[in-house]
Amino acid sequence: MDSRNHTGVSQFLLLGLSEDPKLQPLLFGLFLFMYLVTVLGNLFFILAISSDSHLHTPMYFFLSNLSFVDICFISTIVPKMLVNIQAQSKDISYKGCLTQVYFFMIFSVMDSFLLTVMGYDRFVAICHPLHYSIIMNPRLCGLLVLISWFIIFWVSLLHILLMRQLTFCIGTEIPHFFCELAQVLKLACSDTLINNVAMYVATALLGVFPLSGILFSYSQIVSSLRRMSSAGGKYKAFSTCGSHLSTVSLFYGTSLGVYLSSAVTHSSHRSSIASVMYTVITPMLNPFIYSLRNKDVKGALGRLISRAASSL
Repeated sequence: MDSRNHTGVSQFLLLGLSEDPKLQPLLFGLFLFMYLVTVLGNLFFILAISSDSHLHTPMYFFLSNLSFVDICFISTIVPKMLVNIQAQSKDISYKGCLTQVYFFMIFSVMDSFLLTVMGYDRFVAICHPLHYSIIMNPRLCGLLVLISWFIIFWVSLLHILLMRQLTFCIGTEIPHFFCELAQVLKLACSDTLINNVAMYVATALLGVFPLSGILFSYSQIVSSLRRMSSAGGKYKAFSTCGSHLSTVSLFYGTSLGVYLSSAVTHSSHRSSIASVMYTVITPMLNPFIYSLRNKDVKGALGRLISRAASSL
């Protein structure tokens, strides 16, 4: 009997972060806490922006989209992990694994795209302040987000269609706490050349190009700031970029660190632990980064909490 026919594979096994039974309650409590903080923090952030008319600007429009994507991003991964820990199971269905790969790609790349668009927004605000409202009009902002979603949906679907052509051995173990494209491709029993080429091309187009766009935007921002004569003006202009730079550094620094370390050490276990940084920690910290460094957001959050408390 051929055990490699992908139609006969009903499930995979997710090995998770640790197989030590004593650590499972700790992992469950820790990830449940981080998941709730991420969802509630980003939801409050979205509500604060939507409820305050002063925050209805391009920058906060992109920020609210980033918070929504972060909620979806972590919800693609953590709930299944929590269910498996609670049920003392490692199973994930074949269709469930492909679904997780699909949405993980969508939301991780959308994070990258939104950070790039936000970098462009800061570039226009600092380098072309007189034309900012004309260039960053609501129509362009909405169009940039819609085009990003459109591109990502179809690129991710292409990867899934290519994965459907692969064969996997029954009882395949994935040394990770979620189904990641690169990890799943390593475990295929059939030739993955086309899949790997598609993955590397997509990484270059959807990962390297957005990062290059961010670096170009900030090179122009720095060049513009150097031409300013007022030190106070330089600080005020660049301070608006601080939160964005923190998020970019956290997202790209941790994600690139994971892939570079996995390429050097070839340790799947260490790679899965490091992946927690950009899949869980970064979405959890983003609303706090933008709230703690921004008086307008803190004011909007305070007013939102006051209205909620007065209605009780």
